[in-house]
Amino acid sequence: MSDKIRDLVIVGAGPSALAAAIYTTREGIDTVLYEKAVVGGIVATIDNVDNYPGFPDGIEGLNLVDQLEKQAKRFGANIEFGDVSSVRDNGDFKILVVDGVEIRAKAVLIATGRSYGNLGAPGELEFFGRGVHYCATCDGAFYHGKRLIVVGGANSAIQEAIYLTRFATHIDLLVRSSIKASEVLKKDLQKLVAAGKITIHLETSVDEIMATDGHVSSVRATKNGEPMIIEANGVFIFAGLRPNTKFLDNSDIELNEIGFIKTNSDFQTNISGVFASGDVRNGATMQIASAVGDGVTAAISIREYLHSLDR
Repeated sequence: MSDKIRDLVIVGAGPSALAAAIYTTREGIDTVLYEKAVVGGIVATIDNVDNYPGFPDGIEGLNLVDQLEKQAKRFGANIEFGDVSSVRDNGDFKILVVDGVEIRAKAVLIATGRSYGNLGAPGELEFFGRGVHYCATCDGAFYHGKRLIVVGGANSAIQEAIYLTRFATHIDLLVRSSIKASEVLKKDLQKLVAAGKITIHLETSVDEIMATDGHVSSVRATKNGEPMIIEANGVFIFAGLRPNTKFLDNSDIELNEIGFIKTNSDFQTNISGVFASGDVRNGATMQIASAVGDGVTAAISIREYLHSLDR
């Protein structure tokens, strides 16, 4: 165990974490971030972020993350690579286990984000950002006048398919079993089916996502046991969201039924001094801009919490 007690340990180094670090370090709060994979998380893999305020021509995800990282480091944020495997409350401080070593902190911010629900089909990971997407509001506008495939049959998939009709000339909706959306969404979907905007393929699974010249061009699928090829310029997959909270399985931090962290209006969890922000938080909007806002709000709450310890 390290003898030093940090003011703040942030778990994760995505946009929400980096935004929080900018605010805490500017105020002299000793802050260290632990990231087990890539600084920036999912955002670092996005070719072009077109809806982040302040960039009228868009910005590469890696570039956006790089700027956030440089700004946080300029104020003194310490970003280290390490896998946090547990967080527990010890009364006066919190104990985190990072690569097997115990680290102590007065406050903790969990900003580990979430992972996409993957199909596991060949080509899915290879062509992420080059025709394979998981967010219609983020990337749908790239497909004006194009054909798209949407994979999924629950509420989120139907909502996103309906949204994508604003841009696409036609959408093939691939559903593994049956539509499991609300009745209201089903009615809206049927209107678009009747208008020829969407074709529904039930009992259909994706076998492979294929590309031409490095960009998605078609999908090989199986429908009712029969093979088929569907041509498309892009594939949007909505197989659910998985919060990166597995490391909290044995903690006392309260999660919702699918693993997102519950917080109050100050972004504090049920454990005093432990906060959460960004996509890992229950109720998050899954947008980069709002994740950054979450980080800022959490940082302000953390500042007040740390001040309260000195009173």
